[in-house]
Amino acid sequence: MRAFAQFMHKELGLAGDGEDLADICAGTDRYAMYRAGPVLSISHSMGIPSISIMLHELIKLLHHAKCRDVTIIRIGTSGGLGIEPGTVVITDTAVDSSFKPRFEQVVLEDVVVRSTELDKDLAKELLACSKEIPEFLTLIGHTMCTYDFYEGQGRLDGALCSFSSEKKLEYLKRAYNAGVRNIEMESTAFAALCGLCGLKAAVVCVALLDRLEGDQIRAPHEVLWEYQQRPQRLIAAFIRKQLGLRPPAGNTLFFTN
Repeated sequence: MRAFAQFMHKELGLAGDGEDLADICAGTDRYAMYRAGPVLSISHSMGIPSISIMLHELIKLLHHAKCRDVTIIRIGTSGGLGIEPGTVVITDTAVDSSFKPRFEQVVLEDVVVRSTELDKDLAKELLACSKEIPEFLTLIGHTMCTYDFYEGQGRLDGALCSFSSEKKLEYLKRAYNAGVRNIEMESTAFAALCGLCGLKAAVVCVALLDRLEGDQIRAPHEVLWEYQQRPQRLIAAFIRKQLGLRPPAGNTLFFTN
């Protein structure tokens, strides 16, 4: 996140080299937070519990800071579904493991169901910004959010596996036919909480592989490194557009989080 903040510092043409950016949350081990102009760059670990904690505390911070017109965008990596590795997916709707647009949470013994629709206009704006970066494909699709990295995502390479490869492929193909184009572990909680709080939000993830073709990532490190820069490049283009800025001259270096 520090590297992404330094990248945005350069993209926004801020004074200095960004080397002095400090972790605002250095006193806690929950996450790291850096600021580059009007951009906050915040880390979260894998899974719904981690991103939920961060979002609750971030939203309280934004409230007390009297921030207005806030846009929150989650960027990261994911497993693709029926798409080429390196494709960037902008989520229109986050769905659960049954391909439903919902986030279920137990609150005081009650199962509470919340909507996971994301801002459609924001997704379209991000897709329009992708036209500035023709080197890779960007598309809009559903993102499936799971509670588990292995069996919950239909992987055959975990410590346990209770299904066959045929059953796995049948499930993933049904997900594809339902509009799912990538799989990760945070989007339903993210969409639900941002929606409840009235925040404009988006999820932008790059696919590291096509899960219909296997479970293991085969691409070399340098290729994966470049893939991970793609969501950051797209978000930088979007932020520049929102602020009425042009891209800095000669900028070819991108950082990973």
